[in-house]
Amino acid sequence: MISKWYQEIKELTENIFHHPELGYEEWHTRKITIDYIKKNLPQVTFKDFARTGFAFDLPGAENKELKMCYVAELDAVYLPSHFQADPKTGAAHVCGHYTQVGIALALLKELLEDDFYKSLDFGVGFVFVPAEEYLDLEHRKALREQGEIYYLGGKPEGMRLGIFDSYDFAISAHAMGGEYPEPSIEFLSDLAGFLFKYYHFKGKASHAGFAPWDGVNACSIGVLFQNAIGLLRQQIDETKMIRMNPVFLNGPMGINVIPDEVEIGTDLRSNSTEYMLLLAKKLDQAAKGSALALGGEVEIKTEMGYLPFLQDRFLSQLGLEFFEEYKKIPKCYHHRPIAAAGDIGDLSYMIPCVQIGYSGFTGTIHGSDFKHKDLQFILSDFPAFLKGYLGYLSGKVKKENLYRRSYEEYKEVIDELNKES
Repeated sequence: MISKWYQEIKELTENIFHHPELGYEEWHTRKITIDYIKKNLPQVTFKDFARTGFAFDLPGAENKELKMCYVAELDAVYLPSHFQADPKTGAAHVCGHYTQVGIALALLKELLEDDFYKSLDFGVGFVFVPAEEYLDLEHRKALREQGEIYYLGGKPEGMRLGIFDSYDFAISAHAMGGEYPEPSIEFLSDLAGFLFKYYHFKGKASHAGFAPWDGVNACSIGVLFQNAIGLLRQQIDETKMIRMNPVFLNGPMGINVIPDEVEIGTDLRSNSTEYMLLLAKKLDQAAKGSALALGGEVEIKTEMGYLPFLQDRFLSQLGLEFFEEYKKIPKCYHHRPIAAAGDIGDLSYMIPCVQIGYSGFTGTIHGSDFKHKDLQFILSDFPAFLKGYLGYLSGKVKKENLYRRSYEEYKEVIDELNKES
C-alpha cells in the first residue's frame, strides 16, 4: 500500500535529484529538508554542524535509557557526464544519496503517525550528514585551512563536534549497486577502509648519453618499488580484502635526462584497521628499501580516508529475523562484503552501526546512467520496513549488547594511520 505522504516526499526527492550538490555545499538540499521537517514537527530544535549538516531528536528521546540515530547523507558525486549533472559544479546524484534523504523523511512520517515513536523503548534522533563522498578534496582542504572543518568526511567531523555523543547506536541505508529483478534489501554488507599513500622518490639528474652513471634514476626507483609491491602480495592475507593500485602520478622527464624525481600514489584498502596499519608500514619499508638500493631518497605522505565498516552483528541479526516475519519485501541478501568504503566505518568505530541496502535503481552506481526506477519501493515500502524493524528492536536491545568508544580513542587510531614517515 502506498503511504499517504508518498507523493510529497517523491517530489522533494526528485527535487534533490535535479539539484545535486557536492560535500559541505549542500545548501539547497539542507533548506528544503529542514523546511519539510519543520512543517511536520513544528517544535523541533536543530543542532547544526559542519556547514550543512544538522541533527534533531524526536520529543522525549532524552528520557529513554537508550537512544538511536537514523543517519542520512546529503551529498552528490562529481560526474559531469551524468545526464542530470549540475552544469557548473559537475555534481550528480549517482550514489543514491538523494533517496536517503527521502527515506529518512518518510521514516519520520511513519514514526510520527499515531505517535508510533512513543511506543519504542529507545529514543530516536535523525542526523543528516554532509560530505560522505571522498572527493572535491582541494575544496575541502581549503575549508580546513580556513578553520571551517577539520575532517574531510562529514561523519568524522560530526564525531569531532560531539553530534553522536548522545546516541547508543545508529541505523542508515544505502542504495545497492547493480540492478535487481525484484524489490530487495540487504544486511551485513561489510565495507573496506582505505587510505592514500604518496611516495616522492628523489634521485639525481645527469645526461643520459654522456654520463648516465653520474645520475640516480628516480623512475627506476619507482619501478623497483612497484615490483616490490608485486612480490609483497605473496605475504598479504587475502582474507583482509586488500586492494592497491600504485600509479605514477607525475615526474618531469626528458628522453636524454636521467629523471631525478617521480611520485607514485596508491590507495590501500582493507576490511581490518589493524591490518591496514601493518600493511602501510610494509609499503613504507618497500619504498625506503627501493630508494636505498639505487642510492636515492623517498618522502612519504599518508592521507587517511575512512575506516573499515563492520556491520554490527547483533543488530543485523535482529534485522534478518524481522525480515523473515515481515513477508512484504521479496528478497533479502546478506553477508556480501565489498571493497567500497564509506565514513559509516568511522562512526561504527565509536558506536554500533547498521547500514541496510535497498534496491530500486537502474544503471551503474557512480556511473553516468545511474537513476531510480522504483521510487514507490524506495520511498514507501522500504520506510515501512524500517518502521517495523525499529519496532522489532524495541525491547530487545540492551546496554550490554552495545559498545562505545570515545572520539579521543578514534582520533588516536586516525592519527596513527595518518602518520607521515
